[in-house]
Amino acid sequence: MAKLKTIFECQTCGAKFPTWKGKCDSCEAWNTITESREEGAVAGSALSAGLKIPFTGLEGADKDYERTSTKIRELDRALGGGLVDGGVVLVGGDPGIGKSTILLQAACNIANDKHNVFYLSGEESISQIRMRARRLGLRADGFNLASNSNVADIIETLKASDARVVVIDSIQTMFLPSIESAPGTVSQVRSCANELIRLAKSRGFALFLVGHVTKEGAIAGPRVLEHMVDTVLYFEGERGHQFRILRSVKNRYGATDEIGVFEMTDKGLAEVDNPSALFLAERRGNVSGSAVFAGIEGTRPLLLEIQALVSTNNGGGARRAVVGYDMARLSMITAVLDARAKQDFYSYDIFLNVAGGLKITEPAADLAVAAALLSARNNVPAPSDIAIFGEVGLSGEIRNVPLVDMRIKEAAKLGFTKALVPKSAKIKASADIQIIPIGHIQDLIPMFMK
Repeated sequence: MAKLKTIFECQTCGAKFPTWKGKCDSCEAWNTITESREEGAVAGSALSAGLKIPFTGLEGADKDYERTSTKIRELDRALGGGLVDGGVVLVGGDPGIGKSTILLQAACNIANDKHNVFYLSGEESISQIRMRARRLGLRADGFNLASNSNVADIIETLKASDARVVVIDSIQTMFLPSIESAPGTVSQVRSCANELIRLAKSRGFALFLVGHVTKEGAIAGPRVLEHMVDTVLYFEGERGHQFRILRSVKNRYGATDEIGVFEMTDKGLAEVDNPSALFLAERRGNVSGSAVFAGIEGTRPLLLEIQALVSTNNGGGARRAVVGYDMARLSMITAVLDARAKQDFYSYDIFLNVAGGLKITEPAADLAVAAALLSARNNVPAPSDIAIFGEVGLSGEIRNVPLVDMRIKEAAKLGFTKALVPKSAKIKASADIQIIPIGHIQDLIPMFMK
């Protein structure tokens, strides 16, 4: 039989070492290496004989995957249309962001649709979950609730059930008795997830795994966890802000970077049907430092307000504070404005904010950021009826971006009458909105000069 050997494993990245170290050579994290045991091969043992693998062609008849709706449109959108039988979804996010709340709402909806749902919590007692369900006004008949963190018991229970959807809250609290390490360690998370995923694939039920995140925002545990699952969803948003963004960063059954928009209420997470209108609801016209960006999140066009504040620096290094945008990209845009448009920003403090708590990652926001900065610096408000998008190159040129027509149609639908777009953009239809093409960052300067 195999014998146990002592190894030292990093709890952040899963790297293994023969001796203890204070710093992991793989991820360079300090004080994350702990002792654990794993089975080693017996000396002199040989590889057992395997079986021949049958291969088949690319074409052929296969079973169609059925999708189960959660009855929450924004969650279904992020999932790519609903839950797939045998699919495994990993949901991550900051503490208190709404992970357990949205999954409890979805589980009750599915149970009310005559499906067997099993909700297993390793963090909360049954009384606590019932209390939250009463507060949210949730009721369900086919809802099976338990507070247990022993994966061996969970697997034996699910084998004898006809589960359609299973929720594990959270994977970091689960443990296998055969592994000599604490719950939440790399070996426990990897092994527990592997056993649960194998059971979900063989039995054909959809599996939700809730994952804790580290202070850097990544899901805690081994990185292999995200490779093992079919879909990875991240909750974004500030705890003090009512909006929550559920973003799909991996999806084998749908589009990545798809988002669902929610609003936190006293009755749980409520869907936002028209997020563009909601994000712009408190926007004030005729104020300098504000520009409307026509963006794309997944397959959804979204209009957002970008706010900038530029103030004179009274000595020392100029300050840069950014919320919802990439700091390195802001530095690049200010450098382009200084070198190509002769607009000095190095002697000013700059504060940039994306209203609504959304994080923008696409380069198409460059032109809107540049417009907000110029408007704030020269104290000249941007036109209140104009939507802006375009990528700024290092030579000052304005580059084309994808899905131009979708951005323009969304702006026209919300009452905007003008769109500032890259000169190279190919636009099919623009009858309801005036198109203003721009080819270089210098062409933006006359709009914001007194």
